[in-house]
Amino acid sequence: MKSEDVFSRYSRQIFIDEIGLEGQRKIMNAKVLVVGAGGLGSPVIQYLTAAGVGTLGVADFDEVELHNLNRQIIHHENTVGISKVKSAEQFVSKLNHHINFIGIDEKISASNAEKTLAQFDIIVDGSDNFTTRYLINDTCVQLNKPLVYGSILGFSGQVAVFNYKGSKNLRDLFPEPPFDEDLPDCDSLGVLGALPGIVGSMMANLILKIITELPLQGNQITLIDTLHWRFQTIDF
Repeated sequence: MKSEDVFSRYSRQIFIDEIGLEGQRKIMNAKVLVVGAGGLGSPVIQYLTAAGVGTLGVADFDEVELHNLNRQIIHHENTVGISKVKSAEQFVSKLNHHINFIGIDEKISASNAEKTLAQFDIIVDGSDNFTTRYLINDTCVQLNKPLVYGSILGFSGQVAVFNYKGSKNLRDLFPEPPFDEDLPDCDSLGVLGALPGIVGSMMANLILKIITELPLQGNQITLIDTLHWRFQTIDF
């Protein structure tokens, strides 16, 4: 991309003193993997694409379904029935064709996690089950990769950054995963469509702060209650 096009496109970020041209270069050189192209992954993918993240990986093994559309904003009626990775690729190419999109149309598992995550600088957990969350966390610890974590249910959400510059990881907060079958999820209890937009936008903001090396408080989790409009930060 020509330098004048870069400035024109990203000027509102470049104008921020803490970002500037150097920060924009860091964004354009960054490699980020988003695991899950659903409710949380959608706003993360949208804002990282808009910000100009150079290489954006998206891992998902699911297809777009009609009930996804109340919250998974990168998908639309015409992509129902196709893979979420393919739908995400279409979205990214339309918004910013300069992005190097890497689609991973398979489930992150013990057999491929290390190889997949090793290609990227920052890992984003937008998955919807504890087995995957703990696998991603443990692989990030093994590879020394920062992990941006989010979860949602109903009106509530959580956001945290793990394993960044020596900070703690998911197991320091919750040593062992609960049994997935014992827990409520969005399929059973639902989720208000705007909630993942709020939580995912917060995650995208944290990702961009990591990329541009802006100050970031570690060993904290933010609890979001949009029903009563309360935000609480807990140190751990």
